[in-house]
Amino acid sequence: MEVILKEDILKLGHRGDVVKVADGYGRNYLLPQKLAIEATSANKAVIEQMKGSALRKSAREKGDAETLATSLNEAELTFERKVGEGDHLFGSVTSSDIAAALEAQGFTVDRRKIALDEPLKTIGEFHVPIKLHREVSAHVKVTIKSDKPEEVVTAVAEEPETVEAE
Repeated sequence: MEVILKEDILKLGHRGDVVKVADGYGRNYLLPQKLAIEATSANKAVIEQMKGSALRKSAREKGDAETLATSLNEAELTFERKVGEGDHLFGSVTSSDIAAALEAQGFTVDRRKIALDEPLKTIGEFHVPIKLHREVSAHVKVTIKSDKPEEVVTAVAEEPETVEAE
């Protein structure tokens, strides 16, 4: 089945592309979700108009993404979590947590655009990439701290063991 994509779809194509997909994928997912339309001769004529508007829309989205990226590159997030032995967290910091913290700072970023391979599970400083547009990405500095105040470790002076000479 040939369809014309109305949106960018990862690993399939970009908006306006005519792609060949499996019948079930086209009928059961792409068409009902309005992500694509069937590639008929009438729709192919309409697609030329869509490509022009898509280029303008993509340029506008890219400009918006670049301005958002410059402000996101300066953003710093700090999370306080409970910590166990070896600085491992009870739980983790996920892309949803990062998206919520960014929204609290006034940025609207979809959690699916945060390119976090796996949740953050240790204390430290991380640079998390955010894919805002297919050509624009930003990095946010994420710091994870312990919820306990810094404890001063005092070494207990142990009495040296005496070695008896035999």
